[in-house]
Amino acid sequence: MSSSAAQKSVSAVSLVVDAVLVLGFFAILFSLLKSHVPSNDPSMVVLWAGLAAACMSAVFWLAVQMFRVVLKVQQADRRK
Repeated sequence: MSSSAAQKSVSAVSLVVDAVLVLGFFAILFSLLKSHVPSNDPSMVVLWAGLAAACMSAVFWLAVQMFRVVLKVQQADRRK
């Protein structure tokens, strides 16, 4: 992939869409994980649920980026 094609794949709209997806994913995971933290201290529940949701959200972000790259390459191959 050339550098011009890589520059075209990042736009303000794609960044906003990715941010909304990742933040939504984080919110869903955080709400699910709060009940699985083995503590009665609310600050510990928030801390560990937040850390776990952040790690999984980072993996989700990577998956979204890989999906975008594969989709762009497949679309470019179809045009040839």
